[in-house]
Amino acid sequence: MKRTIDIVISFILLLVSFPLMFGAALLVKTSMGSPILFKQERPGRFGQPFYLYKLRTMREGDSSDEMRLTKAGTFLRKYSLDELPQLINVIKGEMSLIGPRPLLMEYLPLYSQEQAKRHEVKPGITGWAQVNGRNDISWEERFKLDTWYVNHQSFELDMKILSMTIQKVIRKEGITPEGRGAMEKFKGSKEVM
Repeated sequence: MKRTIDIVISFILLLVSFPLMFGAALLVKTSMGSPILFKQERPGRFGQPFYLYKLRTMREGDSSDEMRLTKAGTFLRKYSLDELPQLINVIKGEMSLIGPRPLLMEYLPLYSQEQAKRHEVKPGITGWAQVNGRNDISWEERFKLDTWYVNHQSFELDMKILSMTIQKVIRKEGITPEGRGAMEKFKGSKEVM
């Protein structure tokens, strides 16, 4: 049932948001040039790799994320428009609308046994951690919320997360950590779980 809901809602959102996505893609093209899409390998369910798609928000280069983030990119992130191409990942079956966010492949060996449970379900565009702090919480807190979701997932919880996500996007809450341009990298758990 979850897969059916994912496909139906994603198709509807793609159709409805197409003019918005086209405008956002045009903004990326005019402000940063090509490529328009950011494509990166991420771990899916059971850690299986897939390519995640987002609209590009940063210039290419070796400087810090804060330096590479453009004004256009800040705008796209503020309204979560950079996330729209992930609906394609959902339709392809690589992601779900709701689930733990897909992080970096390099984090896989750094998880504790408990934290690794986040990969027992498909990653999501939004999830329990995103509506309970998003980028303003620590890695440990985020992973606890992710594993709580894995252990308590249900249709009702998914609908609650979807509703809370809409509210968070409208209020523009938790987009970037306070005082920083991007979340710092995960270097391994500080706790033994």
